[in-house]
Amino acid sequence: MEDGYMQESELESLDEREKEIELIKNIIKTRRELKNVDRNFEYAQDDLVDYYIYEMKANQAKLNYLIKMAKMKGITVDMINDIKYRLSSDEEVG
Repeated sequence: MEDGYMQESELESLDEREKEIELIKNIIKTRRELKNVDRNFEYAQDDLVDYYIYEMKANQAKLNYLIKMAKMKGITVDMINDIKYRLSSDEEVG
């Protein structure tokens, strides 16, 4: 599942560690999407301003939920940064 999110049925087949890794990947992806929307908002004109505001609110709500889930599972910022580093290293290689 490279660019998309896993379906609930796919998540059920994962062990707890794999679920944590998927949660971390989703946090990283959502943060990246939020940054992109913020950049696009800076140059938005007319009707696109409303669109990007909606996108920012949606991504922020999603990120807040994912972070809440991570806290409940005891996932720390260090774990997120470690996975983020490994993912960026994998992208450079592949």
